[in-house]
Amino acid sequence: MTTDARRALLLSGSTRVGSTNTAVLRTLASMAPPGVTAVLYAGLSALPAFNPDDSASGLPPVDELLHDIRAADIVVICTPEYAGSLPGSFKNLLDWTVGGGELYGKPVAWVNAANPGRGDGAMAELEVVLGYVGAEIVESACARMTVDRSEIGDDGIIGGPVVHAGTAEIWTALMAFLVEHPADR
Repeated sequence: MTTDARRALLLSGSTRVGSTNTAVLRTLASMAPPGVTAVLYAGLSALPAFNPDDSASGLPPVDELLHDIRAADIVVICTPEYAGSLPGSFKNLLDWTVGGGELYGKPVAWVNAANPGRGDGAMAELEVVLGYVGAEIVESACARMTVDRSEIGDDGIIGGPVVHAGTAEIWTALMAFLVEHPADR
């Protein structure tokens, strides 16, 4: 891809319709800078349980996920924490990426939208998994932001100034990273 056309894949770790994590990513997508196409992945619920025997069998939901990751210049993740770790459905998504190397060397950032004092277990587990698959974590674009559900509009986008400022900072850091690391992106 050229520096004029970038693709950001946004992965929500939540299957909830009213998820604050998904709202953060919708807001991020709505604020994408010129020249960036931000795509919110919507196939989490359709992914079958990971089975290494099926990894090369051409399962359409898995093929779509892996295609979307390969096509992205950068990936942004926003996931809730369940029982002190990643939600099982989102860990399942990440498990599908282990064998094929789709995230290897891929710039990845995360947003923790949990209330203060929450979400650290999920973020710690996410960093372990991302390290295992060889993703390149863009620390400068990783962020914590508390979301007030009352600020989520009917369109699923957050209208609050704190989230908008944080989202703008994320985009600034992502774009700076891509400019500083242009190789094969």
